[in-house]
Amino acid sequence: MNASPASVEVQVQIPDDPQKLAELTAAAMYESDAASQALGARVLSVAPGQAQMSMTVRADMLNGHKTCHGGFIFALADSTFAFACNSRNLATVASGCSIDYLAPGFEGDVLTATAVEYSLAGRTGVYDVHVTNQHGKRIAIFRGRSYRIKGQIVGE
Repeated sequence: MNASPASVEVQVQIPDDPQKLAELTAAAMYESDAASQALGARVLSVAPGQAQMSMTVRADMLNGHKTCHGGFIFALADSTFAFACNSRNLATVASGCSIDYLAPGFEGDVLTATAVEYSLAGRTGVYDVHVTNQHGKRIAIFRGRSYRIKGQIVGE
C-alpha cells in the first residue's frame, strides 16, 4: 500500500555543530518565508546569533521621492533580525524594534543587512542590524528585541 504525501514523516537529523544548525535552520526558515522571498532578499550568511541578507532596490520599492520606501528597508532589517535570533533552532519572535534611517537607498542599490546579537539572557535578546548599500554607506540602523516561544524551527 502506498502512503499518501500527507502521511509521510521526514526525520531531520539535528546537527550538534552550532554553525551547521544555524545553516539548517536558515534554510528551513527561508523555504517558508514568502515575505523575504517577495522582497528578493537572499541569505548571504548565518551563524549562531548572526545573519546577513541582501536585496536589490527595485522600481516598485520607490516612494514619491524616487528613493527606497522605508518599509522595504525595515522589512529587510526585520527579516535579517529574524534569521539571527532563530539561528539556534529555538522559535523566537520579535517583541519590539526601532529603526533610524540615515541615508536614502536608490533604484538598483544592493542593500545588505547585517544582524549581530548584542545580548541574550533567558528568553529575551537584543539584536543590532546595520543596513548598508553596495558602497558601504550606512542606510539604516535597526534594533530588535526578541522573545523565545515554545518550539523549534526544524526537528519538532
